[in-house]
Amino acid sequence: MTTKNNALSFEIGETVVYPSHGVGEITAIEEQEVAGFKLELFVLTFDKDRLTIRVPLAKAKSSGMRKVSEPAVVTQALQILAEKAKVKRGMWNRRSNDFQERIGTGQMTAIAEVLRDLNRGSEQQEASYSEQQVFEGALDLMVREVAAANRLTLTEARKLIEQSLAKAPHLNSALPIA
Repeated sequence: MTTKNNALSFEIGETVVYPSHGVGEITAIEEQEVAGFKLELFVLTFDKDRLTIRVPLAKAKSSGMRKVSEPAVVTQALQILAEKAKVKRGMWNRRSNDFQERIGTGQMTAIAEVLRDLNRGSEQQEASYSEQQVFEGALDLMVREVAAANRLTLTEARKLIEQSLAKAPHLNSALPIA
């Protein structure tokens, strides 16, 4: 069964990205009655969290549900990872909110920007616990989408991302090696 909704078309068995949960699969399209109204719903399953959610067809686009990124977007995101971090000063809670908003868009390039800006290379352990949590969450989302988009294993996708992050100039890279 294929459905058209606001110029988006999804099929059962298709892999999609849902911003707050990452990469999942449409396992069914079902009809349910809620408060006297009949709703058609996408049933999405996320293997990582063993989670199933239902998204009304009419809300799929506004919820941010989308197809997995094209390879060109993956390439662009990997290039972003290799750029110099844009360090923002200020309180962590404000920066954290900004990072969470960008991750919440579900757009791979926005997630790549977050990873780039939080990347500390081999000094990643020096990041605060909450910085590490944001970094790891964004990394997990990107790994899953790169794997789905490029038909790679999660390990291969993570290695590809880590290679791009390793190319980025770090804050400490101008210091001579003793």
